[in-house]
Amino acid sequence: MAQSGPGTVEIFEDFIGLEDPVALTAVPRALGPFMVVGQGVAEADAGAPGLDSDGLSGVVRLTTTNETEHTTALQTHSAYDVALMGTIVAEARVRFVDLDTKEAFMGFTDINIASDVPSLETDLLSAVTATLTPVASDYVGFYLSAELTDDEDWHGVYNGGTTTGVTASGNVDLSDDAVAGEWQVLRIEIDNNGTARWYVDGDLKQTTAGAVSTTVDLKFMIGVEAKSAAIESMDVDYISITANRDWTA
Repeated sequence: MAQSGPGTVEIFEDFIGLEDPVALTAVPRALGPFMVVGQGVAEADAGAPGLDSDGLSGVVRLTTTNETEHTTALQTHSAYDVALMGTIVAEARVRFVDLDTKEAFMGFTDINIASDVPSLETDLLSAVTATLTPVASDYVGFYLSAELTDDEDWHGVYNGGTTTGVTASGNVDLSDDAVAGEWQVLRIEIDNNGTARWYVDGDLKQTTAGAVSTTVDLKFMIGVEAKSAAIESMDVDYISITANRDWTA
């Protein structure tokens, strides 16, 4: 039974005045409503600093250390249950300085962050040429990897629902390339029956029924990973997440 009070759980973070400077060592760390997590975030060159140049409207730059498979990500706690809280909507406006030697993800997953050092390749999903190999039992979102043949295109990945997660990357290729220096708005919607929809810049790119479990508690995550010994980054202008409140809790 619904109780009186706010019926939705909402996050809107514009990163105006917020940042996670590099050279911090605590893991995890707080940045607004998110935790800063990832393999390597305790290193001196990793974090999410705010941009004073080319940062109008508030922008943070997720920045990795210069080690292979090190990730910097923003993540919530396990706050989302699809059946109890759908439709769940997450949207972020993102940009890359370049598209070389990096992976990126934006969406929901059940990655265990008890160790506070998740890596996209070792904990979420790995990619080689045209093959995706699930690692996490549950995820749904946008994925880009320099290790895929189509290395600049967003892919609509998923695993854990009634529809088996696709391993052939061409079957979830959204045919919408990221372009260095240009902003894109990524939006994912998840209905309470597990159906997910992927939008890029307002255009519906993919719809998949049963894409994600309706019972597993999920975390929102957005992150970037280095695929070589070089510092990689992803700019985030804003993050918006809305869901219905679980009144049974």
